[in-house]
Amino acid sequence: MRNETKVFLALVPFFIIVGIIYSQWTDPTEWVGTVALFLTAAMTAFVAWFFWFSGRTVDARPEDDLQGEIEDQTGDYGHFAPYSWWPLFLGLSVTVAVLGIGVGWWLFVIAVPFVVLSTIGWTMEYFRGERAV
Repeated sequence: MRNETKVFLALVPFFIIVGIIYSQWTDPTEWVGTVALFLTAAMTAFVAWFFWFSGRTVDARPEDDLQGEIEDQTGDYGHFAPYSWWPLFLGLSVTVAVLGIGVGWWLFVIAVPFVVLSTIGWTMEYFRGERAV
């Protein structure tokens, strides 16, 4: 996690400097951009702190080793479904729901149960036994 910490720590002074420059060059009545840039610096500092803190508690990763080789990264990356229709159904139902916000709320109300059903279906797709869908 050292690399991620360094990247986010390098962004904190950047956003502070840009915030100071922005506050000096813009109209004094426009303060939202200045606040947003300083809050971005604060949030970036929070992310850097999280990576630093969690990096101390986990084992070192191969990419954190300066002498590491590509072969050190090999291994199991997790379980991936060979095929699933649920992402398609979820994407279509979310599309209809978002379209319903613009076209008419009646379409949104019709699409929401399909969004919920598709989300539950995709989440529970590998459950077997008592908790099977």
